[in-house]
Amino acid sequence: MRHEHYMRLALEQADLARRKGEVPIGAVALMNGKVIAGAHNSPISETDPTAHAEILVLRSAAEKLGVYRLEGLEIYVTLEPCLMCFGAMLHARVARLVYGADDPKVGLSLILESRLQEAHFNHRIEIVRGVLAEECSAILQGFFQEKR
Repeated sequence: MRHEHYMRLALEQADLARRKGEVPIGAVALMNGKVIAGAHNSPISETDPTAHAEILVLRSAAEKLGVYRLEGLEIYVTLEPCLMCFGAMLHARVARLVYGADDPKVGLSLILESRLQEAHFNHRIEIVRGVLAEECSAILQGFFQEKR
């Protein structure tokens, strides 16, 4: 139940992106069970190829907390993160990643998770997959159908 609640907040962020004409991906960050940041995809409006929802929510959380190591942070995102976003989460020491829809094209958490269990990595991210996956997929599918 808890995961679904926070994923719905991420879906609200995704809807904000959709209304702006951005690919509808949303994210929220929690620290100690409280939402401290929310963001949505904004590469078009920010003219920034790195303005993915996950990167923006990490930036906002780091600014709010005043640290760049975000130990204990949980991120909820509507789509499986790409390599850039997952790498940023790893460097920030995010504790848990919860995502909705799988991204078979560029999502990398499944591949990287097995690699993260290797001894030479000093940080591991707990990954929870498939939370409200149908709703998360539906907003993306609807967006791209409208574009066609």
